[in-house]
Amino acid sequence: MTFFSGIGNISVFLVEPSNVQALFMQARLGELGVQQIRVFQDGATTLAAMRDSPPELVISAMYLPDMTGAQLVEKIRQDDVRNDVAFILVSSETNHRYLDPVRQAGASAILPKPFDMRQLKTALSATLDYLNPGNNQVMVENIDIESLRILLVDDSRTARAYVRHVLENLGIKLITEAENGKQAAELILAQYFDLVVTDYNMPEMDGKELVEFIRRKSWQSSVPVLMVSSERDQNRLAAVEKAGVSAVCDKPFEPALVKRLLEKMLAGNE
Repeated sequence: MTFFSGIGNISVFLVEPSNVQALFMQARLGELGVQQIRVFQDGATTLAAMRDSPPELVISAMYLPDMTGAQLVEKIRQDDVRNDVAFILVSSETNHRYLDPVRQAGASAILPKPFDMRQLKTALSATLDYLNPGNNQVMVENIDIESLRILLVDDSRTARAYVRHVLENLGIKLITEAENGKQAAELILAQYFDLVVTDYNMPEMDGKELVEFIRRKSWQSSVPVLMVSSERDQNRLAAVEKAGVSAVCDKPFEPALVKRLLEKMLAGNE
């Protein structure tokens, strides 16, 4: 019996240049029922194999012989055919400068090195939610989720694609995208939205300025705003909360957490 329903059928590409670390990862994944694992030592070989037989999940170290894990996930997201493959980074790296590109590209999780089994279980659970449409459909009484109009704001195309995928898995269909806060503000003046999902760090107008615009200058000042961001500065996050954001969610995030936040915000907005 596997720990998660469906985890035994998931196909994994494990990208790890160290044979010792690869064997360790295979053993830990095997304990949770993951059996379909192919091991690669560099990014180029992994990408070539994905063209012939893409997996559901790529688990990668940060530093590979030919590229970083951040560059690998970016290349995966740039592939129009393979861009919905789930990605988990395993790294001892703590510098936000190197981790933020992975968060922006849409990782299911970033596991520390070393990690414990609880952390691995959480990462795989989030991956299954990402891969399985309908697992976490939002349920709010008296609200037709498919008719909700969502504005998704992020300057990263790959980040928007990842968040959009998660939202669609939650049952949301009507999603309008904006590349920055300024473009979003123009859309908010022209169209009605039931929810705004935005990043923090963007050109033209950042997430805090967008929230302030919505609350003070738009005709839909009460619309719920969910910020999904890799921002780590607590002072800046406190300023966003003061500006009137409804909730803040870290990148990478668990789809189940987004579901709970959306249900709470939408129920309060009835």
